[in-house]
Amino acid sequence: MTCIAGERLTVNQKPRMADLVSIIIPVRNGAATIARCLKAAFASRYERFEVIVVDDGSDDRSAEIIKTFPCTLIQLPVPAGASRARNVGASHSSGNILFFTDADCLLNEDTLALAVEQLSAADRNVVLGGTYTVQPADDRFFSAFQSVFINHAESRDRDKPDYIAAHAMVLYADAFEKSGGFAEDFLPILEDVDFSHRLRSTGHRLIMNPGIQVRHLFDYSLSDSVCNGFRKSRFWTIYSIHNRDLLADSGTASRALKLDVIALFGSVLAVLLVLATGNAWFFVIIAVLMTLNITVNRELLQGFYRARGMAFAFAATAYYLLVYPLVVGAGGLAGLLSYRRYAGLLEASG
Repeated sequence: MTCIAGERLTVNQKPRMADLVSIIIPVRNGAATIARCLKAAFASRYERFEVIVVDDGSDDRSAEIIKTFPCTLIQLPVPAGASRARNVGASHSSGNILFFTDADCLLNEDTLALAVEQLSAADRNVVLGGTYTVQPADDRFFSAFQSVFINHAESRDRDKPDYIAAHAMVLYADAFEKSGGFAEDFLPILEDVDFSHRLRSTGHRLIMNPGIQVRHLFDYSLSDSVCNGFRKSRFWTIYSIHNRDLLADSGTASRALKLDVIALFGSVLAVLLVLATGNAWFFVIIAVLMTLNITVNRELLQGFYRARGMAFAFAATAYYLLVYPLVVGAGGLAGLLSYRRYAGLLEASG
């Protein structure tokens, strides 16, 4: 096991081992999930790998649990964020391939093998991404909704995805070192989106392979789902305003989801106009908006059905069409109102 102080580290200068994969996992108070995460990693059918876990100042039993596994543990004395933890993990890695994932994600047995096979056959400027399995690691309704939603959103554009998520990001170590790594002075989330955009701007090619999968331990209740949707929408809005691409079709922040928000809020406005004017023609607007919304989002709605059958599809569709857009819309409004608070930080990190 290795412990380090909190000073900034330089990139790893030791020789890299060809075809050795360094799995890098940041963890912050992950005692509830880290054991399952590490068990899944060590069950990989691909044999040449190391596991580096960076404990980001946890005050639970995370470090105690990690020490029971044959991995490298690096402990940061104070919380510094996931970006810092990933950069530190990369600086202590020995493999020529880096695989970034999260402490609440479970690699499939063939995940590393698929990643190495595809990356080895590609140019060294390729950044390879995977996604969540359709079925989450727990059986709760809102976990299943989230897993299907993210799998669908991240798998839509395989050749030119807008970003690669850090729950399954694979690239060569030298490409990571030259890039400067994840931005450490950044928003609380979306550092992988920013990293992907910076890599692409310097000539790297992003590729999504939906076969490279991890199962996520969401354990989501309704309140968890609502809070997650609100938070992500808030910071997506802030980041998108800064990038001047608020209407971009970007992974989970897809145009289909944005239409879902517009359709619901437009329908609510139409109902209010009916009540205020007595003009029933405003119901036509509702019918048009909802028909267009269902048509554009039909593949996601079909995905709900394929995942768990009719009962789940009905409930998930109702949640996606009638509740989730309220959450996302509220988060977007909060992002608009709080943009100035983060504008300076984004300028500095950019």
